[in-house]
Amino acid sequence: MIGLDTSILVAQAIAEHPQHEASQQWLDEEIARNQTFAITSGILAEFIHIVTDGRRFETPLAMSEALERAVFWSEAREVALLVADEAVSTRWLKWLADFQLGRKRLLDTLIAATWHAAGISEICTLNPRDFQVFDVFRIHSIGAARGAGPWDR
Repeated sequence: MIGLDTSILVAQAIAEHPQHEASQQWLDEEIARNQTFAITSGILAEFIHIVTDGRRFETPLAMSEALERAVFWSEAREVALLVADEAVSTRWLKWLADFQLGRKRLLDTLIAATWHAAGISEICTLNPRDFQVFDVFRIHSIGAARGAGPWDR
């Protein structure tokens, strides 16, 4: 099972995203191999927030379309929706302190702690730097690094 980062879902959903085709191709190939994916409620919330933001995209998704896609991902047979429990919260707070991470790293750290608690050792992201600090994941990276566009704000 591979942890699927928000950045992949955003790129796949937004046609104007520069990694749209690469993300779609990677997902198609992995699904054809019967790969399964792990996401969290935080990933879905971040996805909806980003894809509906008209400051990030010329053609953002309508809220109804973003919700429809979030529901699709949460119910897809290839996807496990992971839940944060007390152990995740403890790990999240420890990692924030241990790695001296600031407010802009709260959600990524919570997502990473949730994947780690579920035994996820591989993730796919467009932003590998967000997760390298934890040194517990094999990271599949598609495309450009963070800072490539307004979708990364």
